[in-house]
Amino acid sequence: MKSEITIKTPRCKGCGICVEFCPKQVLELDTLGRVQVVRADDCIACGQCEMRCPDYAIFVDKKVEA
Repeated sequence: MKSEITIKTPRCKGCGICVEFCPKQVLELDTLGRVQVVRADDCIACGQCEMRCPDYAIFVDKKVEA
């Protein structure tokens, strides 16, 4: 894993912007319309989801690989 993704669920309004900008389809909206991580191992830690979220609900902590 290249990153750890943290989602502040109470902040998420389910706009789906993060899902659309993720180049590796790591994120999806659940049945309640909130973002969830579905393929964490595919994350390349690009940070597009974090940069695009209008509600500051998602954070990407990049991991340094040894």
